Amino acid sequence: MPEETLHPCAYHVVRYQPNLIRDEWVNIGVLLFIPAVRRGDGGGDTSGEGPTAGRVRQRWLEEPADLVRLRRLHPAVDEELLLRLPAEFDRQFSGHELQAEAILEKFDETLSNAVQLAPRKGLLARDPDAELDRLFREQVEPLRETRRGPAEIRTRGDVRARAADFFRSEKILRLMQRGVRVEEYTAPGDPMRIDFSYRRNGTRGFVHSVALGRDPGQAKLLAYTAGAIRERVPHSEFLAVTEREPARANVRDQFVSGILAESDIRVVPLAELRKWAHDVAPVLKAEA
Repeated sequence: MPEETLHPCAYHVVRYQPNLIRDEWVNIGVLLFIPAVRRGDGGGDTSGEGPTAGRVRQRWLEEPADLVRLRRLHPAVDEELLLRLPAEFDRQFSGHELQAEAILEKFDETLSNAVQLAPRKGLLARDPDAELDRLFREQVEPLRETRRGPAEIRTRGDVRARAADFFRSEKILRLMQRGVRVEEYTAPGDPMRIDFSYRRNGTRGFVHSVALGRDPGQAKLLAYTAGAIRERVPHSEFLAVTEREPARANVRDQFVSGILAESDIRVVPLAELRKWAHDVAPVLKAEA
């Protein structure tokens, strides 16, 4: 798929509006529809269609701090409903990618009254995944200080976004699967998604962001998930990307490091991730 190809996309912002009488809502996610490009459509040769073709990509609020903010605005927020949404959208689209546009048009009829789709908007995107990140950052993610350097990368979302930037600069992001559902390895209904996945030399690789300073509990989730995946995929490797090097004097950092080391999960700080991406790029491109 030529990198300069412009994809005609459409997106909906997903809103949470628990009180229909009051015209108030909170943006909680983004759905981006990327139609499949076929031969003869003017999109060029698609024999090597990338992972973004004919799909609906989704991003949702997931940081604990974001849910705290939502509870402040709506104390009676139905968190169970919000946590079920990604799996429900996956269920609706699974096996029906070619009908994704029609499914989106009917979602308002099937969603809870508290969850609504904002009017559809169109755009052209060279990199649909990058566009999804931009839409989420601009229209859903709570406002934070502008990211200027490593010291201001605080949340798991910040780490994931910077990792995606590194992979994009090495031209391997399009070769990776994003938001990998783990329920097929753990248990039905498991809402966790691993940020990135790749294949090289017969090995399935998984990359997941862990914010040492904000959500160390992700380390335990990743360790458990890695064990479940290895039972099904013996040839697999795992990387935990952190915002900084774990500090020896920090008890919580050492707890996270220990949990990951016991599960044979390599910790790669963002400062070292660009080199890792540069080193694996030739292999991933050769196998694409």
